[in-house]
Amino acid sequence: MAEKIIMLGDARSPMPPIPAHLEPPTGLLADALARPLHDLRISVTDRCNFRCVYCMPKEVFDKDYAYLPHAALLSFEEITRIASLFVAHGVEKLRLTGGEPLLRKDLERLVGMLAALRTPSGRPLDLTLTTNGSLLAKKAQSLKDAGLNRVTVSLDALDDAIFRRMNDVDFAVADVLAGIEAAHAAGLGPIKVNMVVKAGMNDQEIIPMARHFMATPYVLRFIEYMDVGASNGWNLAEVIPSAEVVRRITAAGMPLTAIGANYTGETAARWRHASGGEIGVISSVTQAFCSDCSRARLSTEGKLFTCLFATRGHDLRALLRAGHSDAEMSAAIGALWRVRSDRYSETRTINTAGLERKVEMSYIGG
Repeated sequence: MAEKIIMLGDARSPMPPIPAHLEPPTGLLADALARPLHDLRISVTDRCNFRCVYCMPKEVFDKDYAYLPHAALLSFEEITRIASLFVAHGVEKLRLTGGEPLLRKDLERLVGMLAALRTPSGRPLDLTLTTNGSLLAKKAQSLKDAGLNRVTVSLDALDDAIFRRMNDVDFAVADVLAGIEAAHAAGLGPIKVNMVVKAGMNDQEIIPMARHFMATPYVLRFIEYMDVGASNGWNLAEVIPSAEVVRRITAAGMPLTAIGANYTGETAARWRHASGGEIGVISSVTQAFCSDCSRARLSTEGKLFTCLFATRGHDLRALLRAGHSDAEMSAAIGALWRVRSDRYSETRTINTAGLERKVEMSYIGG
C-alpha cells in the first residue's frame, strides 16, 4: 500500500520576500536559463471524482482523506488578481486544472473574470481547461458562453474495462466521448485528448486510440507515465517511451510525419498522418523539454510552483492576504522567476525513491 503522506506544501512554502526595489513588469520576464514566462496553470480544486492509478490512487485518496477546507482555497477574485500580475509579466496562456476543475462551484464565473483580462498590448488570452470529461457534456456550452477558448480531455483507453480500471470509479468511456462531442459542438476547440500510457495497464490501447482519433478533428496526445508526486508508485519499467508509441502506430499502417511546434515551449512533439489526423507525444521522461519550459503553476491554495516536479512552492496567498500591493506582489513574482533554474527532467535519475518528496499532481494540476 502507498505511504499515506501527501505533500501539500503549507509548512514548506515560504512567503516570498518583497524586493527592496519594486521593479515594474515589462512583459519580458525571463528566468536564470533565459526561459520566458508564457503559461500559467491554475489549479482551482484539489478534489476529483476519479481515482486514476497514476494520479490519485484510491488506497491513498480514500474516503478519509482530508481535502483542503474551502477557506484555504483562493477565491475567484484572488485568482484573477494573481493571474493579472502574471499577465503583466508576459503570460499569454492560462490553463485551469485541478483535481477536476469542473467540480469547483460556479467555475463559469471565474472563466468570465479571466476571459476579461488582456495582455499589455491588448490581446485576449488563450484561456483553456483540462478535464476528465465527466461533467463536460453538462458544462461545455456554459463554459464557452463565459469565455473559455478550448479544452483538453483526459482519456486513457477506449476499451471500457481498461478505462474503468484506470479511473477506478467505474466511469464509462461513452460518457467522456459525449463530453468531447458536446465541447466540439459548443466551439471549444481545437480539442486535445490526453492519454497517459502505463506499460502493462493500457499500452494495448495505443493503436485503437490512434485509429479512432485519426478520423476526428481532435488531437490525440500520448503522455509518458511520469514520476510526479510520491503516491503513484512510479517505476521506470512502466514507462512506454514516446518513440515506441510512434513506432507502434507506424507499424500498424498509420505512417506519421513530424511537424513543427505551434510555439516555442510547447510540451508535445507533433506528428501528422496522411489523412490529416494529428497526434502528439509528451516525453518528459525520455526526451526532456526543460530547456524551453515556460510554465508556472499556481496551486489551489495559492502556492507558486516553478516546476511540475517541485518539492516546495512559494506562498502568494500569504502575500495577498497580508495586504501587499500589486506592485509589491508583482516584484516578488518577478524576483522568483528570475532565479528559477528548475530542470528536473534533464537531471532525473532512474531511481527516484531517494529523492526529496515532490508535490502531488492532483494538487497543482498537470
